Amino acid sequence: MARSAQLIAREQFEAALLVIREASKEILSLLGDPVAEAKDPQWFLQQLETARLNIGSWGLVAKRMHISDAELSQFSVQLRHLQQLVPQYEGGAEVSSTALIAALRFVSTLELIRLRQPLLHYSTELVLTQPPQQRDANLQLRGLELTLKGLIREAWPDEVKLVDHLKLLFGANKVRRWLKFAKPGDILSGMQFSELAQLLVDKKEFAGHYASLFPESGALSFLIEPRKTLQTFLDDVRLIRNHVLNQQPLTTVQMSLLENYSAAITTPVQQRYVKGKTQVYPAGLSECDDAQLNAFFAEAEQKYRNMSGDMFEIRDVIDSPRHKAPRTREEREKLVAGTLWGAVGIVSIAIAIAGLHLISKTSKPAVASPPAAYVAPSEPAEVRENSPRQQLHRLGILWDESHFRSAIDRNDDHIARLFLQAGMTWKVSWTEQAMEKEQHDVLDLLLSYRLQMNELKPCRRMISTMSHALAQGQALTSIRKSYLKAFCIRPPVVQRQESDYTQALARARATGDKRDEKWAAIQKSIYDEIN
Repeated sequence: MARSAQLIAREQFEAALLVIREASKEILSLLGDPVAEAKDPQWFLQQLETARLNIGSWGLVAKRMHISDAELSQFSVQLRHLQQLVPQYEGGAEVSSTALIAALRFVSTLELIRLRQPLLHYSTELVLTQPPQQRDANLQLRGLELTLKGLIREAWPDEVKLVDHLKLLFGANKVRRWLKFAKPGDILSGMQFSELAQLLVDKKEFAGHYASLFPESGALSFLIEPRKTLQTFLDDVRLIRNHVLNQQPLTTVQMSLLENYSAAITTPVQQRYVKGKTQVYPAGLSECDDAQLNAFFAEAEQKYRNMSGDMFEIRDVIDSPRHKAPRTREEREKLVAGTLWGAVGIVSIAIAIAGLHLISKTSKPAVASPPAAYVAPSEPAEVRENSPRQQLHRLGILWDESHFRSAIDRNDDHIARLFLQAGMTWKVSWTEQAMEKEQHDVLDLLLSYRLQMNELKPCRRMISTMSHALAQGQALTSIRKSYLKAFCIRPPVVQRQESDYTQALARARATGDKRDEKWAAIQKSIYDEIN
């Protein structure tokens, strides 16, 4: 007899809580705060704060755990989210889908930390009556990808119009690359999973075509809005899928997460199918025999290798190459000044030539041997063939934004410099990961090519991301200050930040809450840098 969904959810949740309790004891011991018995997530969060105070900073906590500041931030955010959803848990109580996913995601992060820090030995395997199976996970991955393709195809049934639309969103270069790997008449077959997902969760695309498919209910209420929840879930699915395509077995945590993600994403679509409101049938797309499943993954693995993996995270918006930011006031002033100085130079040269001509006419010519014919020096062939783009080509690196961003993320200033020297433009939002990891080499390089930064309004997102990073214990480093001064010393930005600081200060005075006071101090520190 099949067990109910609630019984399965309760068993998975309690197994995850058991892992979290065992892991919390070892982690606290590692941080110099050993405990005899672990309790609920709220207790763990409080003990971590105590350990942080004893050690001195979150940076030292991250160092002991052998993780980056960004990974520690993700760890603490996930733990805080879990304790908000489940402050306390009594055995046998009902478990919501959001609480279950929060617990499983946190166990997945604990799994990563254990792999990084060899002094930690806790197990993250979930002890379940009926453990999930790899074949079921593969079916779910196949079903999710086919569901995404079905939804996109339903929104864009005409192939020609879809290709034109993709050119507008992603640029002609990417579309040509997809067509190279695609089956005839099916450009979606040439796209990677992250690119299909990005097309679905992009803010404008989601609002225009897919919002009605995913109401804010059940697991889709995990984050502030269904679109953001989908983005988070699909990016986690991308990472799990990469494990499978790299021939790595999935853990019980990964398979349990995938099972819940699949249900959260496909259930609302399935309900609309039953009501006759869509032709996409997720239940049918998740069923196939072994031959079909093997053929699907053989094709997926081949494309994965040919396209050098599916490494880029799914973002809020598609980075379209067609939008070029207007020149700032500083850039306009530089252009006008350069033009004027150029005109002055030309006039000066003309006067000098006229003076030399007059002198040569009045002076007695000297007898001289006939001058040798002037031969303009030719540029060596090796110089012509050693341009930045040629160097990238010889290294096997495609001329596209994806490879440029990958170089930025891994702090490869040599490759990033070649892209910049060849004229590639960049966006401040691409530096978020580098900022978190304090990758000064590539950040300083980008700053030296600031005139090639073409993001339309970089400051709102940069200040928001920076504020949350500071709230998580990161520092307002010199490189962060440099980026603020480089791009955000403009009257509208300064006025908006002054308003944000004023509101935060008023809220802190009204509530007296330490967190509000900290937030106000963060807003003031940013305001002081750009004012």
